[in-house]
Amino acid sequence: MKKITTFWNYFQQNNFVFLLLNEIPNDELKTHFDNLIEILHQYNKDLDLIIKNKNNGAELIITANGNPYLFKEVELLVHHAPVVERWKITAFLQPETNLTKYENGTDKPLDYYGITLRISEMYFIPIENPNKPTDLGIKVLLKNYIVHKDNPRLREAVYIHIEHLIGEKSFANDIAFIEIGQLEGEDENLIELYNLKSYMVRVMSK
Repeated sequence: MKKITTFWNYFQQNNFVFLLLNEIPNDELKTHFDNLIEILHQYNKDLDLIIKNKNNGAELIITANGNPYLFKEVELLVHHAPVVERWKITAFLQPETNLTKYENGTDKPLDYYGITLRISEMYFIPIENPNKPTDLGIKVLLKNYIVHKDNPRLREAVYIHIEHLIGEKSFANDIAFIEIGQLEGEDENLIELYNLKSYMVRVMSK
């Protein structure tokens, strides 16, 4: 409990630094961010955090990076979060609700350890496991899979995109297995990756 208190005390005392990201010198910002991460890792070394700045406030997201064994740790930490003015404190990455940028192809690429991917250019096909017909599996298809296939971080990069799309808990609990491959030409079975959430809702309601 002491480590949880230490984390929230530091965040409360320095929240204005993270609120004013664009107005704080980079070196000062990095120091505060590194300190916050270090205190978080004293509580649990495998948790992570994301800060999203908005016009009239900001959001602090505590994430388990999709690891279901750490979900209780995240929930406990956020349960004890103080009320901080202009801040929303959230457990887990939540599902993306505005898909317009993906439909229009105006989404920004995410660069992860040199792997650049855009959700609007990613597709998937459902995969069935004959031994476990209720398990939902997908094969994610990338335009530049051949370029990145030997990069050990590729799977992580794809997982992060999917977590952002469907939410961290759904990613961990509802998808049994994921394959990755090269996107080749037209295929009537292809589904845009940004439609994964609606596809899952349809499948699970059957």
